[in-house]
Formats: sequence, structure tokens, C-alpha cells
Amino acid sequence: MSIAHGSETVVLKPSKPTSLLAALLLHPNTVVSTTYLLRAVWDEEPPATARAALQTCVLRLRRLFAKYGISATTIEAVPGGYRMHSDNESLDLVQFRALAAGAGAVAGPGEELYRLREALSLWQGQPLANVASRMLQHDAVPALEQERLRVLERVCDLELAAGNCHQVLVDLYESARRHPVRERFTEQLVEALYRTGRQAEALAEYRTVRDRLRDELGIDPGPGLRRLELAILRAEELAPAPPSARTAAAAGAPALPAGATATARPVRAVPPVPAFAGRDADRRAMAARLTAAGGPRLVVVSGAPGIGKSALARQTAHEVQEAFPGGVFTLQLARPNGTPVAVEEAARLLPEPAPGRRLIVLDGAAGAWQVLPLLPAAEGAAVLVTSRRQLAAVVATHGGAVHRLDVLRPAEAYGLLAGLVGTERIAAEPAAARELAAVCGHFPLALRIAAGRLLTRPGLSVADCAAWLAEDPPVRLALAEDAGLSVPEVLGQALDALAPELREAFLRLGAREAAADPSAGESESVLEQLVEAGLLEDGPPGPYRLHDLLRSYARWRLRTHETAAPAAPR
Repeated sequence: MSIAHGSETVVLKPSKPTSLLAALLLHPNTVVSTTYLLRAVWDEEPPATARAALQTCVLRLRRLFAKYGISATTIEAVPGGYRMHSDNESLDLVQFRALAAGAGAVAGPGEELYRLREALSLWQGQPLANVASRMLQHDAVPALEQERLRVLERVCDLELAAGNCHQVLVDLYESARRHPVRERFTEQLVEALYRTGRQAEALAEYRTVRDRLRDELGIDPGPGLRRLELAILRAEELAPAPPSARTAAAAGAPALPAGATATARPVRAVPPVPAFAGRDADRRAMAARLTAAGGPRLVVVSGAPGIGKSALARQTAHEVQEAFPGGVFTLQLARPNGTPVAVEEAARLLPEPAPGRRLIVLDGAAGAWQVLPLLPAAEGAAVLVTSRRQLAAVVATHGGAVHRLDVLRPAEAYGLLAGLVGTERIAAEPAAARELAAVCGHFPLALRIAAGRLLTRPGLSVADCAAWLAEDPPVRLALAEDAGLSVPEVLGQALDALAPELREAFLRLGAREAAADPSAGESESVLEQLVEAGLLEDGPPGPYRLHDLLRSYARWRLRTHETAAPAAPR
């Protein structure tokens, strides 16, 4: 971390003021609570005089800013904490995020690539390298790295789409080596090697990552890599995918064969979800509706973030695929950063009408507004939609069934852990395994993250893993290699997508005791909107419910980012 003043750049020394500055800059223009700042500066052992010492650190920073021509009011003291005012001109992180967020709205892929390259150029070395705070190194650095990697993935997508396979190989070699579990980099590298005439090297890269995934995690490569391997073995020609198709590629689809249009790709053999457990009644009911005689059927799977909607849809598609000779098509309606795919782009990716009954899976719908325009193009097909929202407007106008998912039952959560980690290892500590499932709130996402930790640490006992996660579940339930396997990332995206008044209401609910009625003091309209967003379970005729993992996340968010707003009047 450094301060640039004209031609002079000053690298800050590791110190308590430097840790304080880093904690403020990580949340620009946001009130950062005093509690969070004390933890960032002193980790777990703040002295009795820590609050007074924090004020001294602020004064030292203000003097440093004045020395280099930065306004002393940049750090503002507010009730409950401090706020650091920053903009594109004063903070690289703000400029990086602005360039990354605005790149997708520019006129063409060339301009988007230029802006994203400009954003990446702002990264100089390891983030927070001179910050001594253990908390920030553990929590903030992996999150920053995920932001950079998402932009780098998009840059490589654009380079491949433009046919610049040779030019992007250096980036891809380094990224695939440093982040082997992040399959998209390996997929891009395999594609680039194959399209530059290096078939043997491409297959060797695929087999290396396949063996690593099997040995370390007990899983196979994703469908994108497997289909790409098949295309190489068949010696198919891979043409540069058009820019409009790169969203599908970023979600795991392979490059398009030469001459192909940008459509969702059929999967003739849908693989099962590794170690899938539970949901038996939902799977049977969904399969019966999707395959029933008499025409197309519509099924919606809704529920909280991370509760297993996509996994249930994939497993059901695997089990019913023989009933769809026309193929199974999957279309991701959300980008990796959580933003929705535009309706026009999604419509271009839908398959053309063809003989044989088809199943179309629309995964991650942001709302009815995104699904309704696509259904006419899917006429004649069975449609399976996943969404945090219940999509009442969709089923009201087109019929269908809604499956609202709850957390797994304890026995199902135990079975998922056993399937992922290994029956013998889990059976050796059954009580600890049940405790680990409880720490994870019986959420499939959290359980898979915990399983990943156990698989990569063969000497770690289940009991020790449960105890470590229990100390701070919202932070520790994350795997740094993939933002999709991070509770704070997944829940944070869902919360940040809400209107401010809904976000504040959710945080108020989380701040209450588990036994308290979460609906007290909140308007029914607000509660119903939180239910619709998948962050609260609906009440009438019973009380509203907040899942334990979501409550834990809300409290962590309040502790580290925000202050609860007063209850809204009824």
C-alpha cells in the first residue's frame, strides 16, 4: 500500500495506522464500525486503551495526508465509526471497480477489453503486502484476489473471442498454474493451445487438472472441460466464439464449433451431481411433472442463496434426460459476479426449435422479468427454472409448480458430507460430523465448502474443522480459489442486490435473538419482499423464519461493514 504525490511514491511501513488505513480503504465511502477497525488494527487482542489509540492513529493519518496534499477531512468521524472518502482519482480500488463495472456497457468488445486491461494494470504486486493485520490478510486479501481474477477471466474470454490465442497464452499459463481449482482458466488454456495447433499439450493440460481434481477433491472436471476434451479428441474445429456467447462460456460452456451460432448447447449425457444427497420428494415430483404426457411442463425451484437450487436442477435433469430425445439445454441467466444476463442476450442463446422433446434449464433467474420473454421461444419444451425468487408471475401466467427449498434435514446433511469426504472418515466421528453440519446451517453450499477443507487437509479431524469454523462461520466458510464457494461472497451478492431499505431490514432481523419473532416492528410489505428475495422464509399462517446461517451472516455484516438502521414504522 502506498501514497503517490506527483512524481513521488511513498510505500507505507507496516504499522497500526497502515492497518487502519487499509481497513478504511477496503470500504470506500462507507461507514466502517469502530468494532471492525479495532479488530483490523489489533486482531483478537485489542488493549484496554484501544479506542483512544484508534483516535491517535486517525490523527497520525490525517497529518500524513496533509503532508502530501490530501485533505484532512478525507477521514470523517461519524457515529459508530469512521468513513473514508475516496474516488477514481484518489484510490486505485475505486477506479478498478468503476472500470470493471462500466466495461460491459461500452460499444464493443475491443473497447471493453481495453478498459478491463486498464483496470488490471492498476494491480501492482500482492495486495496489502505491507499491512500487518492478520484479520485483513485472512479475510480481505482473498476477496480482492477474487475481484481481480473475475476481470482476468473476462479479459481472456475477449482475447479468445478475438482469435488472439497466442497473445493470451502467457496469462493463461500463469493463471492456470496459480489457481488450479479455478477450472475456467484451465478451460481457456486448453482451448488456446488447441486452436494454436498444440493438440497434445491441450490434452495433457486437461488430464493434469482432471487427475488433480480427482486426487484432491474426489470430483471430475466440469461439463465445459469435458465437452472441450471430447471436441479435441474428435478433432473438431473450434472457431472464436462471438462476443455475445462469452457469457455462456464464462459459466462453463465450451467454445463454439466453426460456423455455429450463439445458442445454448445440448447435453446428451447430463452427469450426476457429485455426492448429491436428499431432496427425494422434490426430485420425484419434479421428474413426474417434467416428463408427464400431454405437453410441455414448467417447474420453478426457488430458495435462499446457497441452498442447492442449481444442484437439484442438475440432478433432476440427469435423472430425466432419457425422456428428452431432443436434448437437454442449460442457459445461465446470471454472470459469475451475480449480475443478470440481458433478456436480449439470453434470447439469442436459446436453442432453435427442433424435432424431439427438449428440456431447457434456465439457471439463476433474477426475476419474472427475465423469464417471461424467454418462454415463447421455449414453446414445446419442458422448462426448469432456478431462482431465489418464487416467480409467482411466471407460474400465474404459464402454469407450473414451485418447489421452495428449505435447508437439508440433519440426516441428509450427514449423507452429503459422507458422500463428499468419504463414508469411513465421517463415520469415524459421527457426532462431530453432525456438529459440523449444524455449524454449516445444513446449507449445501456451506457443507461443500467444509468438505473441501477436509479433503485438502487429510490430517484435519472433523471435530477440529467444526470447532474452527464455529468461531466465525460467515468468514471461514469460503474457499479462496472460487468466489462461488464462499458464503460471504454469495450472500453478499444477494444482499447488495436489494434496495437499501430491504438490506437494512434484513440486517435488523439478523441482529435479533434466534428465539425472537423476526417480524416484530417490520412492515408486512418489507417482510414479503425479503421472502421473495430468498432471504427470509414466509410466515402466515406461522411466523416468519430466518435461517441460522443467514442470521450469522447478517451479524457478521453488521459487525464488519454496517450499522443496523432503526426499525421502520408500520
